[in-house]
Amino acid sequence: MRSPQVIFVDAVGTLFGVKGSVGEQYAKIATDFNVSLDPQLINRAFYQAFQAASKIAFPDLPQSDIPLAEYQWWRSLAEQTFSQTGDLTKFLDFETFFKSLYAYFATAEPWFIYEDTWLALDTWKKQDITLGVLSNFDSRIYSVMKALRLEDYFTSITISTEIGAAKPDSLIFEAALAKHQIERSPDLAWHIGDSFGEDYLGATTAGITAFWLDRDRQPTTNPAKQAARTIDKLTSLITDLATDSALRSLS
Repeated sequence: MRSPQVIFVDAVGTLFGVKGSVGEQYAKIATDFNVSLDPQLINRAFYQAFQAASKIAFPDLPQSDIPLAEYQWWRSLAEQTFSQTGDLTKFLDFETFFKSLYAYFATAEPWFIYEDTWLALDTWKKQDITLGVLSNFDSRIYSVMKALRLEDYFTSITISTEIGAAKPDSLIFEAALAKHQIERSPDLAWHIGDSFGEDYLGATTAGITAFWLDRDRQPTTNPAKQAARTIDKLTSLITDLATDSALRSLS
């Protein structure tokens, strides 16, 4: 396994995740508005709405209009979530609540960093491997990465809302490669992410070596998943890369 020039890493579910659950975090902010929510009910409704929603990407939209489009996309998702659970009418001023919720997710507070993240990033940095974030995220990624003290590890951040295409669309992978002046090549670039469809299949189609981060290692009968390059933590790749680096230093 040769060391790549650049490793692209997904954000949520790969580098960091939501503390507890989305439902718990929504319920936490709702208490500031004297609204009591069932976290489990909210969480189920959120993911149902999220899976049914269009990808968070805005083709041909001017950059200056993207922040508002991002806000409206997430507001619509939250409104659908609370409508489904019957909680929307509990809010006297839903707009004010959502503004608070949206700002909250731009901070470090609702997130946690996976234990393997730090060791993997530190090791890749010592090996002089360039790192980039490649995510179906919105522009809050910049403040989140800064708040979590992750930004200094990454040379580039490529997100779907700025590119106008979301994973698994090859366009977002091509945009990330272009930032590093790298052509499609399995030997030059890797992508690691927790979504089999968006990350693994998307990167593979784009000509990038892909690794599916399956932290739970759930049994599967899907032949494609069984054949995938699968890891259960980011540090699973460290040993092979360290060995390759040592061999090259002796050559």
